[in-house]
Amino acid sequence: MSQPDWIVLAITLLSIIAYGLYKSRTSRNLEGYFLSDRTMPWWLVLLSIMGTQASAITFLSAPGQAFTDGMRFVQYYFGLPIAMVILCITFVPLFNKVKVFTAYEFLEKRFDLKTRTFTSFLFLLSRGLSTGISIYAPSIILSSLLGWDIFWTNIVMGGLLITYTVSGGAKAVAYTQQLQLIIIFAGMFIAGYLIVHYLPDGIGFKDALKVSGASGKLNVITTGISSKGFDWKDRYNLVSGVIGGFFLALSYFGTDQSQVGRYLTAKSNTESRLGLLMNGLVKVPMQFLILLLGAMLFTFYQFNNAPVFFNKAVADKAMETPYRDSLMRIEQRFNQQQAVQHRLSRTYIMPNGEGVKDSLAAGARTLSGIQKEYQAVLKKAVPAADNNDTNYIFLRFVVDYLPKGLVGLLIAIIFLAAWGSIAAALNSLAACSMIDFHLRLRGVQYDKGDEQKCLDEYRVSKYYTLAWGIFSVITAEFATGMGSLIEAVNVLGSLFYGVILGIFLVGFYFKKIGAQAVFIAAILGELIVIAFFFLDKYDIVGLGFLWLNVVGAVAVVLLGLIFQPLFRRPPVPSV
Repeated sequence: MSQPDWIVLAITLLSIIAYGLYKSRTSRNLEGYFLSDRTMPWWLVLLSIMGTQASAITFLSAPGQAFTDGMRFVQYYFGLPIAMVILCITFVPLFNKVKVFTAYEFLEKRFDLKTRTFTSFLFLLSRGLSTGISIYAPSIILSSLLGWDIFWTNIVMGGLLITYTVSGGAKAVAYTQQLQLIIIFAGMFIAGYLIVHYLPDGIGFKDALKVSGASGKLNVITTGISSKGFDWKDRYNLVSGVIGGFFLALSYFGTDQSQVGRYLTAKSNTESRLGLLMNGLVKVPMQFLILLLGAMLFTFYQFNNAPVFFNKAVADKAMETPYRDSLMRIEQRFNQQQAVQHRLSRTYIMPNGEGVKDSLAAGARTLSGIQKEYQAVLKKAVPAADNNDTNYIFLRFVVDYLPKGLVGLLIAIIFLAAWGSIAAALNSLAACSMIDFHLRLRGVQYDKGDEQKCLDEYRVSKYYTLAWGIFSVITAEFATGMGSLIEAVNVLGSLFYGVILGIFLVGFYFKKIGAQAVFIAAILGELIVIAFFFLDKYDIVGLGFLWLNVVGAVAVVLLGLIFQPLFRRPPVPSV
């Protein structure tokens, strides 16, 4: 990067840290540190929810996802608006009524301590691991730009982030997310404008959409139905998006403390509901536009030369190995095919160019095939490197084409997106560790009136935040080679979210099912989900990861109903 880019990057990041520390002034107790004293207005709740979702993975990996697989990933979010309505009717008023710090406190009131502890443990495991992946995502940037070892890059990224998260708590997270989102959306709009602006003269946005559509990148709606029937292994289609996406969103926003903790900071039920409902309205079009950015980027490279492999640092390292000649021959074939593709793209946008549509789509598939050949050889050349470059596609465009200053801003945006989501995650991990384990297992009750005790608990909470920050950095060190990070983090969540949701659904709607039955059902349900995951991985049973959320939730409910007759009918708690 140029000197102006470094200046813009440094000023932006330091400003966010300073702003977060400034806004972190709140009550020095658990309610202040974890819930901002329950004083947040709905619009700040909305921005905090969105900021927690919109990690660096969203802005770094989603354009690459659309570039390689088209826009069908947007269907993953189709069940979200429905889930928001259910949450506002059921979850929000109940959580606010019992004044919980964490969602899992409700489970002890409804069932017992072991059910609460098990569910909280599942959350800590899933969120701790996914937070490590979220730290790894922006580390890719520094590693690629500076040639730094990814090991040290993860430590630098995690260290900077932990600074204001440990100091500020929930309030710092909420206010910095507000500023982060403003900068993020401005930067992404600029990037989208420049992608279209840099197209050859006479080629506009409409032409770009036409080329992208012909190459299969505007596949927003797919049914998942083929001549052989419905493809259960297909990850993104209308059915899996609405049903599987609904279960995942219901679990994520209703039972994941990183999200529940955002709307528990609201002043009232109404403020929480408004924040969630607005999120349901905004999230789908926001994700659509981010994916459209990737589709437009694909079109940009139909008229401009693209690298055969977008991770420049790894490609340069591979060229220093004995595989150099093989890689150069593949790259030469790629460049020759690109020249053909450029001519086909120009012909297709002409008034009578429809005749080359099939050739254009076939050319795109040929280019993709050559890139896979290159990646296979590159894997032999540099075995330890990640040969999947999906996460580098948007980054490479930013570095190669954006003017000085804007490169620094776009890089800062990816950092800010990472910090917003990771800070909220660390805050929620610390909250569960402190409330569900540290205080509960010691038999200590939170007493807002005991100032010294509150201050001691406040300090211990900071240590938990620090500990989870270190855990996440360690996890990030093992995240290399996971492919598309936006897929990886959602697959990881799907291993746990369905079971967690099933426990809460039993708690809310199946009053006849007691603690023993739901606890056994939850353990067996988790084992079933893990079994389906490995059966799918080894192509024994084809089931896309979104369906794991449905499997987990349904398994807990059904097994709970089956096991309950074995136990004495429980009293129904008044919660």
